[in-house]
Amino acid sequence: MSALTTTAGGRELWQGVSARCVSVVHIFTTAGGHDVVALRGVNLDIRAGEQVALLGPSGSGKSTLLNLLAGVLRPSAGRILIDGQDISRADEVRLGRLRASTMAYLLQGAGRNLVPYLDAVTNVEWARQGLSATRRRSLPTAEELLRRLGLDDLPAHPVERLSPGERQGVALAAAMSAGAGLLLADEPTSQLGHEDRDRMLDLFDRLNREFGTTVVIVTHDPEVSARIQRSITIRGGRIGREGRLGADYGVVDEDGAVHLPEEVAERFPAGTLVRFEATADGVLVTPARDAGGATP
Repeated sequence: MSALTTTAGGRELWQGVSARCVSVVHIFTTAGGHDVVALRGVNLDIRAGEQVALLGPSGSGKSTLLNLLAGVLRPSAGRILIDGQDISRADEVRLGRLRASTMAYLLQGAGRNLVPYLDAVTNVEWARQGLSATRRRSLPTAEELLRRLGLDDLPAHPVERLSPGERQGVALAAAMSAGAGLLLADEPTSQLGHEDRDRMLDLFDRLNREFGTTVVIVTHDPEVSARIQRSITIRGGRIGREGRLGADYGVVDEDGAVHLPEEVAERFPAGTLVRFEATADGVLVTPARDAGGATP
């Protein structure tokens, strides 16, 4: 247990919490009045204390999923459970309490998370303004939190004068200042150079390893997802594949659909007929032959 870990309301500060999606569908309406299906029946279990990357190109649905987990959006269908609590139809009062104690949301771009004319310590203290006096007393000081994250050597300047990597580190400390057990981070390295990116990923590792916090990161960068314990690739609003310990796996949907890896999909273009045959070692997949005896 972390030396900083104390209790608040019966729960350990920063203790990882779980997140679960059950048949989640999300539809939004464009300015032109057209309905767009952003997520199509997503099922996902994130265990307490895991570190997960949501990977995919722009428009794939990964940021929509993060906003649903944060309670910023409500699913059109299905359920979202955070720490076992269904937030899909929770009112704003209940969501506010959950955000204040259980969830932290790191927005894309450090400037959206910080007060630019305040220094690092004051930004962390400012992030706690909405907490009750009892909650604040259960937390370590801002200085101690920054020290534990390895950020105590920052100059006492307004954060607008810090480097991009330093600002993002302070943004992380401010987001986690209330002791949340689930961190949701939207493209936290997209505006950083390689060196600052790697330092930021080290901070996530530290937070996850030493504090036990569950970390969910949205990224479009395969080099970032390769550093994360578990990666979820989203394609066309569905979970396409999972990466674990360097190996990629397809994910079977409830309706039996599977997104093929790119190198396999090249051999099975859309419309290809395939045959599945159960064997003692698994399943044999072979393309059908046309009338002339050739495979598609």
